[in-house]
Amino acid sequence: MTAQPPDPDPRRTPDLEAGGGVPPGSTPPDSAQTSGLSHPQPMPSRAMPALWLVLTGILVLMVAALIVALAVGWLRV
Repeated sequence: MTAQPPDPDPRRTPDLEAGGGVPPGSTPPDSAQTSGLSHPQPMPSRAMPALWLVLTGILVLMVAALIVALAVGWLRV
């Protein structure tokens, strides 16, 4: 058994004009949209994970320590 070619023969396609066009009214109506979500997606959590909270705290403490060290160093000069 031989498989059919994927494209129909243009000479045997109904309503096909010379050059490959089709007359008005012979095209099918627009199909329905299939995009979009089938169900609502859950909202991501706004809570900061504990690791980010710890890292942010360490960074704030390091910046504060740097500012204090610079202030003490300038006072001694």
